[in-house]
Amino acid sequence: MAEAHTLAEHLARQGVSRRAFLKYATWVGSLMALPPGAAAQMAEGLAKARRQAVIWLSFQECTGCTESLTRTFSPTLEDLIFDFISLDYHHTLQAASGDAAEEARRRSMQENKGKYVVVVDGSVPTLDAGYSTIAGHSNVDMLAETIEHAAAVVAVGTCAAYGGLPAAQPNPTGAVAISALVKGKPVVNIPGCPPLPQAMTGTLTHLLSFGKLPELDHLGRPRAFFAESIHDRCYRRPFYKRGQFAKSFDDAGARKGWCLYELGCKGPVTYNACATSKWNGGVSFPIQSGHGCIGCSEPNFWDMGGLYKPLATDTRTRRVIPIAAGGGLAAGAAAAFLARQRMAATAAKEDA
Repeated sequence: MAEAHTLAEHLARQGVSRRAFLKYATWVGSLMALPPGAAAQMAEGLAKARRQAVIWLSFQECTGCTESLTRTFSPTLEDLIFDFISLDYHHTLQAASGDAAEEARRRSMQENKGKYVVVVDGSVPTLDAGYSTIAGHSNVDMLAETIEHAAAVVAVGTCAAYGGLPAAQPNPTGAVAISALVKGKPVVNIPGCPPLPQAMTGTLTHLLSFGKLPELDHLGRPRAFFAESIHDRCYRRPFYKRGQFAKSFDDAGARKGWCLYELGCKGPVTYNACATSKWNGGVSFPIQSGHGCIGCSEPNFWDMGGLYKPLATDTRTRRVIPIAAGGGLAAGAAAAFLARQRMAATAAKEDA
């Protein structure tokens, strides 16, 4: 559980100097495109903050989001859990199980009422509770119970943010995004399959530093990481402008590093920081490794018409035609679920 002392006191006990603390704040500030003076404000805010209580729920997902989190390198996963946050509940990382695990979740909710953050990965099935249950409770019920007194909800990964793969056509489980079921609470979407670890840790650090969520775009994503398209920052863009495109993954153009647009790259319509933050400690990202962007941080990316099908282009202007965000299936499933809830409530009243 979250201790009473501040992060500055806690880190001092761990031998972390103020200089190292300020260096980290500067790194996060630059990562989130904050003005130069914000680093000192961030360091001051972090120093006064207390470890943030976090409850992490996993629903219809593949554990890829947690795997991504374990790859974070500044802070490391160990730093994040033991120094910056109090991860009170996490299906994969927690040592407790059974009744002890559920007791830890409820105790954290009670002790940190109105202050804890709920992180969720995975979509929520709404057609039948049996598709996914935890400790005998449906995902819908566990989500509702856990967020009741939360300060904010962070949906990590495309499944939580938009419904993801479980919500792909024909969406047999009635999978919906977390935001479809959360009302009256701020929701931050950090999409990606998986999401960038820097986006997850950066968002939590911003919340700790300033006591508020970072600036979000129209899809509820932190603008620091999702304001520009992959295409905007891609090192292959000069080849795109010159009309030099690889025709296959093993032709001469591909070996020369030409643009992968004609091989289905979704970079022009995908907003994420992969091209700048990169993966595995800044080693590479998919396009640098020779594969086009699959658009995994956008709504309905599984139903975009094929990973290797080129994007549609306006023949007159030669510009890429944006893919509609849509979300009809997931939104429809959520509406149907809520309608069934209202019908059940009405029937219960009539029976009473």
